[in-house]
Amino acid sequence: MKIRKLVVGTVLSLGLFASGVVVGQNVSPHRYPNLFAAQSFIEQAIDKISVAQRENEFDLGGHGNRAKDLLNQAYQEVKLASRAEGHR
Repeated sequence: MKIRKLVVGTVLSLGLFASGVVVGQNVSPHRYPNLFAAQSFIEQAIDKISVAQRENEFDLGGHGNRAKDLLNQAYQEVKLASRAEGHR
């Protein structure tokens, strides 16, 4: 049962993340190198959590998916920050 939760949670999280990346990765590495780096670090963190979930074969008490959800929100906020800065 826990493995099923993990698989479903991972698929949903990856789907949300992928949709955010396709729509969202608009931060220019040339105009905003620090925001671009922040997005890259967020992507790496999400990947590491996914690996931890797979290797441990459980959902980390739901905290892994919650962390990935919050990281996806942070990713979108970084994107919005670059847009806000560009309108100044």
